[in-house]
Amino acid sequence: MSDMHDPSLDAVSSTPSPGALLKAERERQGLSLEQIAAGLNLRPAVIGGLEEDDYGEVPVSAYRRGYLRAYARFLGMDDGPVIGAYNARHGSQEAERPVTPVQVTKPPSRLGAWLFKLVTLLVLLGLVGLTLLWWQSRGGNELGGLEDEAPVAVDSLDGTPANEPSRDWSSQVATDQGPEPEAPAAIETPGIEAPGIETPGIEATPSEVVPERDATTADDAAGVADEADAAPPSAEAADEPATEEEATEEAAAADPRRLELTFNEQSWTEIFDANGQRILIGLQEPGQTASLEGEPPFRLTVGNASGVELRYRGETIDLGARAGANNVARFTLGE
Repeated sequence: MSDMHDPSLDAVSSTPSPGALLKAERERQGLSLEQIAAGLNLRPAVIGGLEEDDYGEVPVSAYRRGYLRAYARFLGMDDGPVIGAYNARHGSQEAERPVTPVQVTKPPSRLGAWLFKLVTLLVLLGLVGLTLLWWQSRGGNELGGLEDEAPVAVDSLDGTPANEPSRDWSSQVATDQGPEPEAPAAIETPGIEAPGIETPGIEATPSEVVPERDATTADDAAGVADEADAAPPSAEAADEPATEEEATEEAAAADPRRLELTFNEQSWTEIFDANGQRILIGLQEPGQTASLEGEPPFRLTVGNASGVELRYRGETIDLGARAGANNVARFTLGE
């Protein structure tokens, strides 16, 4: 019995292990363990154990299969051969439970954060509205008090109050000239002396000259004021188009939702936005450019960071300063 040879053992030993399959595909794509760990939200030690078929970090068999499937799908592989290689070595007697592939999703705590931001915004809007209502009510009362106050009377040079010019002047003219029908008769017959009839032609001359001079002065002053008021709008209208164009350009350059990348060298790059959406992933060739949009903040993993140019909100981001010893930059942008 001891000399009998089991051919199934030879088949198992000749079949690549699941870890060997995953490691070979990772190296073919030029990815590091850290990049895989960051993409799957796992520790590098777990990824290394999967590749070495050492499952000390994952003692539960169902979790092992789930991690192997997630790893294979992340690399774009068919997970069937990987799970088959695992079952050939460890058996498949245990009933497999469906395991959701590990994906980069928005943490549940983000819902509470958004609710907190929404409540804070509503409170601020309420405070602003109350402040505006209080300011308007206070300003209306002050304006009403000013309107109720009587204008200040200033004495003129001749001692007459300045706020009653028309009444005094009309009274003076009426007193000096007398009844209007009698004035023409006095002018037509200046040589006849009739008792009880006055000739106010000479005395009325000041009353006729002064109003005309005042009216001319008032018209001139009104014309000058109208010209002064009409001049500024034309200058402002000429400046409006240039100001609007500059504001549009500045707004486009400072858009916090846009990323501009230029790849001068080959680089494996992966970018997620705040919603957990992967807006860029893969190996980028020299000369490629990418213009991306998403919800900030962004989580970036940039391989060969020294060969990549990144512009955000009109500024160039120094990727070399953010790269580690392996020239891979991992950081969050737009917080």
